[in-house]
Amino acid sequence: MAELIAWVQAQTHDKALHPLLVIAVFVVVFLEIHPFQDGNGRLSRVLTTLLLLRARYAYVPYSSLESIIERNKEGYYLGLRRTQGTIRTAQPDWTPWLTFFLRALQQQKRTLEQKIEHEIVLLGGLPELSARILQLAHERGRVTIAEASKATGVSRNTVKDHVRTLTDRKHLTRHGAGRGVWYAPD
Repeated sequence: MAELIAWVQAQTHDKALHPLLVIAVFVVVFLEIHPFQDGNGRLSRVLTTLLLLRARYAYVPYSSLESIIERNKEGYYLGLRRTQGTIRTAQPDWTPWLTFFLRALQQQKRTLEQKIEHEIVLLGGLPELSARILQLAHERGRVTIAEASKATGVSRNTVKDHVRTLTDRKHLTRHGAGRGVWYAPD
């Protein structure tokens, strides 16, 4: 552990590697060392947040990396195992872990952007149901009246009224005709 901490401090001082690479390497090596009987994964995510904040990634307290990893457990463990299996060799392969880690951070940032967009829409005077329908359209890339009705638990007619208003205000664009109509975010 002392060697790992000294390496991180040296990299932070020298700035030879991008901070995200330093953090990613720290995490995978920390988990490979496995210093505690239990809680190493959770602690590694707390330390990740701390290191990201120290590297001036100020968005991290507002969006959960833990939830991103929970939704991608298979990729998380696969990246870890593949990289950890090579750490103590002459040519460690950092790529599996770095790929997973950086994509998880990217998803964390996207999730926060969606939250911010949702809040802007709410502050922009849209009713909660309209904001929820718009959020569904953003999350899925498209939405139908039936999908929005099912997801919100609101009648089709009420959803139609809100979708019509969202379309008129250019928040959604109508595609298709008849029963095949769907709406996409503008």
